[in-house]
Amino acid sequence: MDFGIKGKKAIVCAASKGLGKGCAEALAREGVEVTICARGAETLTATARELAATGVNVKPVVCDVTTEGGRKALLAACPNPDILINNAGGPPPGDFKEFSLDDWRKAVEGNMLTPIALIHATVYGMMQRGFGRIVNITSASIKHPIAALELSNGARLGLTGAVAVLARKAIRDNVTINGILPGPFDTDRLRGTTQKMAEARKVAFAVVDAERKAAVPAGRFGSAEEFGSVVAFLCSAHAGYITGQNLLIDGGGYPGSL
Repeated sequence: MDFGIKGKKAIVCAASKGLGKGCAEALAREGVEVTICARGAETLTATARELAATGVNVKPVVCDVTTEGGRKALLAACPNPDILINNAGGPPPGDFKEFSLDDWRKAVEGNMLTPIALIHATVYGMMQRGFGRIVNITSASIKHPIAALELSNGARLGLTGAVAVLARKAIRDNVTINGILPGPFDTDRLRGTTQKMAEARKVAFAVVDAERKAAVPAGRFGSAEEFGSVVAFLCSAHAGYITGQNLLIDGGGYPGSL
């Protein structure tokens, strides 16, 4: 299927590895010019080189997108994107009683205010041009809060609520805003968490890894490639009637019917 987005321009945040990279790869395969950002120059440069091999124009921007300066640098590299993929690593886990107000501020800044700022800077141009696709990568915790991840739960749910009305307004100009809620995917972050769990229990990594996979109805973790393919479809010309939705991609892990 031709997604109808060849030649479009996209910003993909936190795209040097993991789910962000999966999104950038999928868009590049569709002929989308991608501007990618991350804080680590070496990994970002390597990813940009891989993406450029597909034949599309790739612009890597080394920055911290949670800062105003970082966002300015990113938007200077791609001032009029047709597609925006908001993505950022979640705040650290912990116990609610140990979280300080500064912890909450950092979580909200990184996982709520940063994507809102990028949406505000780009959505109205998209509406004027008559095409736009915005995808916010959040978390399965939007549907079911995850213990010890209260910082993430709150900030990501705040983002979801903040853009819900805008998603219904922008669609009249062929601009959609949707959320993708990933469950467990085979990323560095997940492997790092598994390693910590194994060390805490004093068991082998493989033991915890197998247990975590068994807890997923699919019996495995998702891949960044299949995640990126779903996001690319939501960004396609065929997905213009989908907006304001929050799509779980979790291998069946969510236990509810709605």
